[in-house]
Amino acid sequence: MKSIFLKLTISCFLVFTISCKNEAKKPSENETKSATKTENKVPFFKLSLAQWSLHRTFNDDNVDPFRFAKIAKDMGFEGLEYVNHIYDNQIDDLGFDAVIDSLNTLSQKHSMQNVLIMVDGEGDLASPNIDERNQAVENHKKWVDAAQKLGCHSIRVNTFGTNDPKEWLPSVVDGLKKLSTYAATKNINVLCENHGWLSSDAPLLIEAIDKVNMDNCGTLPDFGNWCVKRKDGEQWGECVEEYPDKYQGIELLLTEAKAVSAKSYDFDEKGNETTLDYPRILKLVKDSGYTGYIGVEYEGDRLPEKEGVLATKNLLLKSAKSIN
Repeated sequence: MKSIFLKLTISCFLVFTISCKNEAKKPSENETKSATKTENKVPFFKLSLAQWSLHRTFNDDNVDPFRFAKIAKDMGFEGLEYVNHIYDNQIDDLGFDAVIDSLNTLSQKHSMQNVLIMVDGEGDLASPNIDERNQAVENHKKWVDAAQKLGCHSIRVNTFGTNDPKEWLPSVVDGLKKLSTYAATKNINVLCENHGWLSSDAPLLIEAIDKVNMDNCGTLPDFGNWCVKRKDGEQWGECVEEYPDKYQGIELLLTEAKAVSAKSYDFDEKGNETTLDYPRILKLVKDSGYTGYIGVEYEGDRLPEKEGVLATKNLLLKSAKSIN
C-alpha cells in the first residue's frame, strides 16, 4: 500500500512538472498577437506597376496594351502607371477619348487604381524657346484631362530643355507653372522625375519646384536615372556624367514627392539589386513620411520583363520588412 501510494505521488509530481514545463513554453497571448502582427505586417506603401516595365511586351511582342490592367492584377499589384505613347496605335485607330474610356472601364473591371500617366513626346516644357514651351504646355493639357477622367492623381512630365542651368531654370519654372495652373483646375498634380540632364540634378530640380511654388507641382523620385550628361549631348545613350550621390538626391527629391518609382536593372543570386541599396532607399522613403504608391519599373535586359518585375516587387517587400 505504501509502495502504491509512493508511486502515485511520484506520478502526480511528474505530471505536474511536465505540465508546468509545457505551460512555461506556451507563448503568452501578447506574444502570440505580436508574432501574428509581425507576420501579417503590411508595408508602409502600396504597389503599382509602371507600364514601362513591360514596354517590350507591348511594343515588340505586340501584346495588346489594353491587357495592362489584367496583367498587373495577376502579378499582385494594386495600381497602374500608364505610359502615354504605348497607346499611339490605339489612339490612331480608335480616337483619344475612346482609348481613355476603355482604360477606365478595364481598370474598374479588374479593381485596379489608376495612379498616374507618364507623358512623353508632347514637347519640351523646359525649352528655352518660349513658343516651343507654350506649345508643349498645350500638348500636355489633354493628358491632364485624361488623368482626371481615369481617376489618376498625377501626370509625369519631362524637363530636358538645355544643359545650361542659367537658361534651364527660368524656362522650366515658366513651363511647369503654366501647366500646373491648368492642372490645378482638374485637381491633377504635375510631377518632375529625375529623368536625365538637369532634371537629375536634385538641388536644381528642387529649386525649380520651389520657384513654381504651387501645391500641385512636385517630384517623382526615381531610384535610378541619375545621368546628368550623355555622350554628344544626346538625351539618351552613353552616360558620361552622373549625379555624385544618388541617395542624397533621392532624399532631397522626397521632400516634394507625390509618387515614387522603384527602378531596377539586375539582381544578384540573393535577389538584391546590383546597383541600388533598396533597404537604404526605402528607409529614406519611409523617413520622409511618404505612404503612397511605389511604382515598380524594371528596366533590365537580362531577365524577361515579367521576371524582372516580380524580382523588383519581391525586393521591395523584403526590404520593407527589414526596416519595419
